[in-house]
Amino acid sequence: MKLKSLLFMLSAAAVVSTNAIAQTPIVIKFSHVVANETPKGKGALRFQELAEKETKGRVKVEVYPNSTLYKDKEEMEALQLGAVQMLAPSLAKFGPLGVKEFEVFDLPYIFPTKDVLYRVTEGPIGKSLFDKLSSKGITGLAYWDNGFKVMSANKPLHTPADFKGLKMRIQSSKVLDAQMRALGANPQVMAFSEVYQALQTGVVDGTENPPSNLYTQKMHEVQKHVTLSDHGYLGYAVIVNKKFWDGLPADIRTGLEKAMKDATKYANAIAKQENDKAMEAVKASGKTTIYALSDKDKAEWRKALLPVHKEMEDRIGKDLINAVNKEAAALGVK
Repeated sequence: MKLKSLLFMLSAAAVVSTNAIAQTPIVIKFSHVVANETPKGKGALRFQELAEKETKGRVKVEVYPNSTLYKDKEEMEALQLGAVQMLAPSLAKFGPLGVKEFEVFDLPYIFPTKDVLYRVTEGPIGKSLFDKLSSKGITGLAYWDNGFKVMSANKPLHTPADFKGLKMRIQSSKVLDAQMRALGANPQVMAFSEVYQALQTGVVDGTENPPSNLYTQKMHEVQKHVTLSDHGYLGYAVIVNKKFWDGLPADIRTGLEKAMKDATKYANAIAKQENDKAMEAVKASGKTTIYALSDKDKAEWRKALLPVHKEMEDRIGKDLINAVNKEAAALGVK
């Protein structure tokens, strides 16, 4: 009898242990380098909320903003190694990974309107770019918008001539390097988390950012001038470790896909609103002079920067650049 009781107890304990394991949530570490108050930061928090709701608590999303886990250069390797499961790096980050085609998003003035951008990201071009990530152990889930970039420095930047000799911080992108050189500046690759101090101490003279990043990182406090140039675009790709993603139960993956779809709609909807609010806050601070390009100025900027498209054809692919331009033509803009 004692043996039977012992076996029953052990069996019951095993069932309890199995149930406990079954109920342990799947953890997704979602790392990014910007503040929670940015479009990307808010999108990540919305995905966290929706993912846990859609999976009924079977998934737990841990969001790590502001480079608290990894800096720009480290996060992609961490994803591939499985140290984190999800990232939302800027589209410029895929060039150094070996997928140079993503640098089409960095070309100056490649997207005349957001409608053209969405035709690219939501159509065959966007899908074909995500397909190229598979061999790197990465699955692309969504494109998140931030917005068009402004230029900032401690001197007025009205014409290309104003950039001559300035040390301008850029992301690690051959296109952005060529862009700054076309303006006569000296590009400096630097992690996003290090930019404020570099601007403050004069290690670099200026940088480019959507207003939301400029404001939430307080760069306007150490930059006397901002030019509303809209010369380039900054967006993100939400990506996940492929092995982790493929190994999820089908119903969990379906729930996460729905959560990501809804979070993407939210993140993209608030991008312009957040950037407009950020620029108003920069103006209200009184610490930075803001300049809007005149039509004559814009013509000069375009003349200086559009040759970068031709220069980058061999790197990005002439056919891809033409395909993006065709999307603009289909909407009657150029």
